[in-house]
Amino acid sequence: MFSEGGIVRVTGSGLGCPDWPTCAGGSVAPTAEMGIHGVIEFTNRMLTWVLTAAVGWVIIAARLQRHSDPRVVRWAWGQFWLVVLNAVVGGVSVLTDLNPYIVAAHFLAAVLLLTATAVTRDLVHNVALDSPRPVTNSRLSHLVKVFAAANAALLVLGTVVTGSGPHAGDSSDVYRMPVSWVGITVVHALVAGFALMSALLLYRALGAEKLGRERKMIAAYIVVFIGQGLIGSVQSLTNLPELLVVLHVFGSALVWVGAVRVIHAINTTCKARTAVVVA
Repeated sequence: MFSEGGIVRVTGSGLGCPDWPTCAGGSVAPTAEMGIHGVIEFTNRMLTWVLTAAVGWVIIAARLQRHSDPRVVRWAWGQFWLVVLNAVVGGVSVLTDLNPYIVAAHFLAAVLLLTATAVTRDLVHNVALDSPRPVTNSRLSHLVKVFAAANAALLVLGTVVTGSGPHAGDSSDVYRMPVSWVGITVVHALVAGFALMSALLLYRALGAEKLGRERKMIAAYIVVFIGQGLIGSVQSLTNLPELLVVLHVFGSALVWVGAVRVIHAINTTCKARTAVVVA
């Protein structure tokens, strides 16, 4: 989903199908005159049906369980409506000739879908600890909030960096966000440094709590985050080559999924332990 969207942007195929919900002139599929750009954009649109089928299967599987977990069902239905939201916002972005603010909203809607998918996966696999005990580190819950805020800010700033940069999603002259690309890139990098610092502090706090599973998760997040930072630095210093841009978009998805899983796992553990203390 993220990689395909990145490919659409860097290849200038965002208006490969200039209409929505049809491709062009009442035709659902692209014509030969549209060339490769029409094929790329049409393929991206067709992924919506693949996602719908996958989410539909998750909903059916969740409902057919002998002991159906209502949380899983709710999150599965949430995925369905987020797929619908993505399709609508994506269509609006085409109808507004790739307005950068709408394109940014399209990316963030995809992030919401990714969030719902990650939470659903972890609910199914029972991330919570089997034997909860009282939390002794009062900083842990505060660090999780800071960590979550830093990652959310990083994503939003990333859309502004993209929206003010050269990859507009189409080969024609597309309106860009009226901010300094260099300036917002520096701010993005500073927030990235803050997010990494919060992750390192969280890693230390999890060690003090002896939460081994969550500590491994944040360690994996840190490794991926550093790799993502290296890709981002190289692409910024080498005039944003298309391949690195796509890899950076894909990396942002991996980083966000890692953050969501860490946040959900820690919050679930803290709630379970609180319940034990109250009992």
